[in-house]
Amino acid sequence: MGALYIALMTQQALTIDPDLVFELMAESAASPRGKDVPLTAAWGAVFSMALCVAVLIASEFMPVSLLSPIATDLGVTEGHMGQAISISGIFAVTTSLFVSSVTSRLDRRLVVTSLTLLLILSGTIVTVAPNYVVLMVGRALLGVAIGGFWSMSTAIVMRLVPEDAVPKGLAMLNAGNAIAATISAPLGSLLGSYIGWRGAFFAVVPLALLAFVWQWISLPSLPPRRKEGSPNVLRLLARPQVAIGMASVMLLFMGQFALFTYLRPFLETVTQVSISTLSLLLLLMGLAGIVGTYCVSGLLQTRLFGILGSIPLVMAAIALLLIAFGTSSVVTAILLIAWGLFGTAAPVGWGTWLSRTMPDDAEAGGGLQVATIQLAITMGASLGGVLFDTTGWWITFAFAAVLLTGSSVLAAVAWRYLRSN
Repeated sequence: MGALYIALMTQQALTIDPDLVFELMAESAASPRGKDVPLTAAWGAVFSMALCVAVLIASEFMPVSLLSPIATDLGVTEGHMGQAISISGIFAVTTSLFVSSVTSRLDRRLVVTSLTLLLILSGTIVTVAPNYVVLMVGRALLGVAIGGFWSMSTAIVMRLVPEDAVPKGLAMLNAGNAIAATISAPLGSLLGSYIGWRGAFFAVVPLALLAFVWQWISLPSLPPRRKEGSPNVLRLLARPQVAIGMASVMLLFMGQFALFTYLRPFLETVTQVSISTLSLLLLLMGLAGIVGTYCVSGLLQTRLFGILGSIPLVMAAIALLLIAFGTSSVVTAILLIAWGLFGTAAPVGWGTWLSRTMPDDAEAGGGLQVATIQLAITMGASLGGVLFDTTGWWITFAFAAVLLTGSSVLAAVAWRYLRSN
């Protein structure tokens, strides 16, 4: 379950003035931005990265709807095939912790395009994989691409757009999440029924190639900065503001996936919806997420910590309301749409927090945040599964509510610490 993070965090589609211009800050030795910032916001480059995000997420979650035919073709169990998702998460966590220091001397344009090439290679290997081992190698390479790309994405967006447009840039990046997370599983199932699972996996390769060409054309040169920050991303936790914020992130995603991972059995056994209704509910949640992130990006400039604290609190309330009214299909549908509306806006908020809290260490901070989220999802899904099997669904949902409330409290603590310092 460790790789679930990025896909289900659906974000917004934006209308942005491509001619947005900002003043170039005077370069100094202490400046983290400097003369590598373009005079105009490179929205085309951000769009190219957003396309890459969509392909990454589609590739990541394609196995969800194709486990059975892949397992049958390769002669393994579906349980073993499920590890094709887990291995991507493991390599994503590892890569996110070290990619900044390992590539510290390389132009960021070269790093991003190389990761996109790795995505193309991964899709090709999986498509032609003659056995389980080769397929897992392809999935491991995908994990490297995911961890590397997402670790550096915030820092790169900060160099492509003005400071006040960073929330919009991050939300635009994650618009790829919204599209891919909403359609990847049903599209994979549909393609698999017509052209087979190998054809379904290969269908994303041309899109990855398009993303690579677009990046190569639109991304400006992004030479490594003189000050890249701490080579060991874990040292960032020595900063109280970072430690408190990451703890809030940890509880947020633990709570979110302790509940979300087990929505299907809840909907089938408690709410007792049909498969078609279940699919419709999940689709509506994804669409609500797009709306939520569209609305939240404009508020982050002035109400960042209010949003970071209120979102998990609202989600905790939804979890408790699901316990009380989960047997009503109408009420449950409304609550799940609200869950999608609020829950999927959280990554944009925490990405904005990262850009403000660690502008001098955005790459290392991005790596730490990706690793934190991946670990949180793994822990949340695992602990939620244990509770779901041993004590029942409502204890699992109550556990999620407690974690989400804790995230809200820590976000408030982070805000108070920032004000006092």
